[in-house]
Amino acid sequence: MQLPFGQPPASLCVVRLSAIGDTCHTVPVVRAIQDAWPSTKLTWIVGKTEHSLLRDLEGVEFVVLDKSRGWRGYAAVHRELGGRKFDALLHMHASTRANIVSTLVRSPVRIGFDRARARDQQWLFTNTKLAAQPQRHVMDGLFEFAELIGVPRPPKPRWDIPVGAADLAAIAPYFKKSSRTLVISPCTGQRFRNYRNWRADWYAQVADYAAQRYGAYVLVTGGNTEIEQQYGREIASAARFQTQNLIGKTTLKQLLAILERATVVLCPDSGPAHMATAVGTPVVGLYATSNRLRTGPYYSQHLVVDKYPEAVAKEFGRPIETLRWGQRVRDPAAMSLITVADVVAKIDAAFAERGIAPVR
Repeated sequence: MQLPFGQPPASLCVVRLSAIGDTCHTVPVVRAIQDAWPSTKLTWIVGKTEHSLLRDLEGVEFVVLDKSRGWRGYAAVHRELGGRKFDALLHMHASTRANIVSTLVRSPVRIGFDRARARDQQWLFTNTKLAAQPQRHVMDGLFEFAELIGVPRPPKPRWDIPVGAADLAAIAPYFKKSSRTLVISPCTGQRFRNYRNWRADWYAQVADYAAQRYGAYVLVTGGNTEIEQQYGREIASAARFQTQNLIGKTTLKQLLAILERATVVLCPDSGPAHMATAVGTPVVGLYATSNRLRTGPYYSQHLVVDKYPEAVAKEFGRPIETLRWGQRVRDPAAMSLITVADVVAKIDAAFAERGIAPVR
């Protein structure tokens, strides 16, 4: 079977298990395929947590991998696929877990990344590779899958992730105190990614600034991990103005609804940056340990506080251009290169972009 397809295929299978941000990057690709080929049946194998955000995406059959079940989780995926054959597999996740899942999918065309981007030996599990495209944003790289099979990239990505009436009602009370809202999603709860986290007391200073200068009500959001709970307590304790601590109190659907109603979102390199992008809310991103040009909020690059070049120079003693694209700086001290003054300047820019002037 030759690519691009001469006519819309009957069925496609997408493998993109995680994480929240990367699955958000995948949604516009799926939407582009749906818009171009409405008759094509789409099956998406996804992680359990990510499915809680994306479920009800119309026109998509989800097959969920629950990684907590170990090999039983893979067996459940195998049973649900039921030996079906797909016209093509879009293997959009370069990881060992995704490679295992891909072996459960029957398809003559198995598309994966080029050798440079095919981490964890993904290239062994595919028979058709994307052309090498160095130094691309993650979402741009995922759109290459659609372009390869014959689906043109739309002028503007479309997400339209459904949120039900009950979830909208659940978050409505948080927006009654002010029409100006700063949402702070302060950290990632994954211990092996704690090097991405900024200081809680500095978040509190920014929260006070937004409250005093713009009359913004501050919502602090996050998951129910120990470190996120700690951040919520420390920000609330250090802030002089009232903040609403919602850490561990919302579902991902409710968080998406909160981000959509927010005026501005402040967060490090984490899933909420891309969730906010999906619903059109500007993001002040805090980037020192990762390259914003690869993983930054897609439409808010101009609002990112970017200390990655300085962090790279300090960690590796050489310029970015000499490193592997997407190389992480794993020193937690790198985030301290970002100052409160840096963030406040971007907060000002973000509120101005929303047409909001200071109140005093």
